Amino acid sequence: MQWFRALLPREARFFDLFEAHARLLVKGAEALRELLNGGPEVSAACAAVVRHEEAADEVARNIFLAIRRTFITPFDRGDIRELTTSLDDAIDQMQKTAKSISLFGISDFSSEMRELGDLAIQAALLTLEAIELLRDMRRNAARLNAIAEAVTRIESRSDEVYDAGMKALFKSSQAKPMDFIVGADIYDHLEKVIDRFEDVANGVSGILLEHL
Repeated sequence: MQWFRALLPREARFFDLFEAHARLLVKGAEALRELLNGGPEVSAACAAVVRHEEAADEVARNIFLAIRRTFITPFDRGDIRELTTSLDDAIDQMQKTAKSISLFGISDFSSEMRELGDLAIQAALLTLEAIELLRDMRRNAARLNAIAEAVTRIESRSDEVYDAGMKALFKSSQAKPMDFIVGADIYDHLEKVIDRFEDVANGVSGILLEHL
């Protein structure tokens, strides 16, 4: 009967892993924001983003393994995979941002880039709250919907900041086209970080709709 007990539902394990994953997104966003302060600490902050991304990959692997080994899951297995993938995509995008910054050797960042970093932290904290509320999604439905709306507003603000940053970058780098290319690449990565958080929020909303 030992093998049978191993197949019995252990839903708490999934929620523990989801929350561990989301906490790493917060750490990754905080490290990314530290990176955008510039100066001599950029290299260390880049390394911190990479460490958090690697730790998140390990959590994701554990979730995918748990899907195969658990008889009853807290919600649809496909939804679990999609939620895990969207969480992982968010921190992967942070790692891509740090990699690009490290590759180009950039250590000076605009106020708009720093604001995008602030928005990433806001989105990460809301994501963690949403993931924690999934344990009792029916009771927390109203707050979960409010979080999804808040993340959408953050994404809209990120579009405005991106546009303003790109406009300022174009004006300041007309005599230095390479500066524009590098800056535009960083802006693109930062804006995509916020997009990935919106993907997570949309995934949570989808799960909520299926279970209410």
